[in-house]
Formats: sequence, C-alpha cells, structure tokens
Amino acid sequence: MKCRKCSREAVIFQQYSGLHLCERHFTINFEARAKRAIRKHQWIQPGDRIAVAMSGGKDSSALLYFLTSQFGARRDVEFFAICIDEGIAGYRDPAVAERIAASRGVPFYTVSFADAYGLTVDEIVERRGDAVSCSYCGVLRRHLLNRIARELGATKIALGFNLDDDAQSVLMNVLRGDLDRLVRPTAPVEGLVPRIRPFRVLPEREVALYAHLHLSGFEEEGCPYSHNALRADVRTMLNDYNYRHPATKFALVRLGEELANLGGSIASSLHACEECGEPCTDVCRACQILREFEGK
Repeated sequence: MKCRKCSREAVIFQQYSGLHLCERHFTINFEARAKRAIRKHQWIQPGDRIAVAMSGGKDSSALLYFLTSQFGARRDVEFFAICIDEGIAGYRDPAVAERIAASRGVPFYTVSFADAYGLTVDEIVERRGDAVSCSYCGVLRRHLLNRIARELGATKIALGFNLDDDAQSVLMNVLRGDLDRLVRPTAPVEGLVPRIRPFRVLPEREVALYAHLHLSGFEEEGCPYSHNALRADVRTMLNDYNYRHPATKFALVRLGEELANLGGSIASSLHACEECGEPCTDVCRACQILREFEGK
C-alpha cells in the first residue's frame, strides 16, 4: 500500500484512523501526537531535570530517543536515565540501557534491588512462588525509582507507558472494583516525583515501530514471570476486543482521565513512612514486603 500523504511505500496501517503511512509521515505523526500530549499536560517546563526510567526495552528506549531528539537542544531542560535492576536472571541487563543512554548523550545511573533491599525478584519467586512476583516487584520498583530520582534532583520522571498500558490499567481497576484507583487524581504530593507519560496516546505497536525505525540494540524479551499477572489476561482480552472495535483503548484512557477528574486530592491521605521516609498511605507497602522477607 502507498502512504496516504505521499507516494512512498507505507510501513503501517492505523486501523483506528484509516491511514496508511510511510516511514517519514509515520514519524511525523507519532512525534506530533506525543508533543501534543506534553503541551496538553504541561509535562515539560523550563528548569526541569527529567529522569527517564530506562529498562533497555523498546518503550523506554523509544522514549529516551524521542525526548532527546525533540528537546535535547534546549538548555533549560536536562535529561538523565535511571535503570532499576530487579534481579531476574537472564532478563534485565543494565548494560543494554547504558549503551542506549550513551548513544543519546545522557548521564546514566543504575541501582539494583540487591543493593537497595538485599533482595531480588528471583529470591522472592524462590520463597513465595511466581504468583505474587509482579505485584511485589511493581511496589518495590516504584518505591526505589522515586527515591533515586529524588536524590538525583529530578523534577519529573518520564515513563514509557503507552496507550495499551494505560487502557489495561483502567480495565484492571474496573475488574478489581478498585474505585480508589479509578478516581485518584494526579495532584502533587510532597516527596513524590511527578510522572510524565508522553506515549500514553500512542498504541504499543506504534511505539515498537518507532523504536525499530530509529534505534537498535534494545531488549525485546518480556519478563519471564509476567504470565501470571492479571495484566497478561487483560492484555489478551483487550487486544481481541480492540481488533473488532479499534477505538476501545482510546475510550478507556479517556474514561480513566474523566474519572480521575471526579476524585478529590489524595495528598492529605499520604504521609512519609517512619521507616523509609517515602510517601505512603496508611501502610507503606514496600516496607511491609521487606519485613515479610526479613521474617518480622
């Protein structure tokens, strides 16, 4: 098929828009939508020092490329990369993320669960099985990422979450009946570094194509423990439904935004944990997990 914008060969068909796009016009379309999301939410401001959460996979690598190519020339904005090594044998190699960060000319920092917690995800699985690995890993990873980013002076943390990720999260909260998460707004919270997600309006397959067109050497294997996560079931179900109804993921993300606008501020319900100092609700889940594995 030919590109709708020119006579070149198309590299993608956007089912939801009906457009066939060549490499050049796909890149223009992709970057324009990500920049529109940044302007809408005012995610990048003069003086920002932005930590890009780098896994070495396609999403975070594409995000680092996009941010540095579009905003890297600005003297009033800084970027650096943080890689969290959860301790999963054969899965996470910080050297991959470091090479990509070096190719984009940004400082790179890495920290491991083993150094920060004295515990790895492989050890969690060995002692508790892999049914709980994703929930435990997610809590500890977010906890550590926030602390390291804050200590390094970050004003924002950029995450490579895409449209599929956000749509899945909304549907997961519906299936769990988790009203608190559905109506939780993104109000500033002391000690919690604000998150930005420039790719939240872009489907996963388009982020993957963008990464393949502009980068090389990123990791493509998924986590070996992710098959037990609720997200894996929701992804399969949502992809099947979205194939027949192409606007579904966009609708879910809009629903999530509208529900969050209905909620009140959660800032008053958060406080600094007495043990680790990180923001938490009534119970610091990260410290609770660590106490569990210390036998307390």
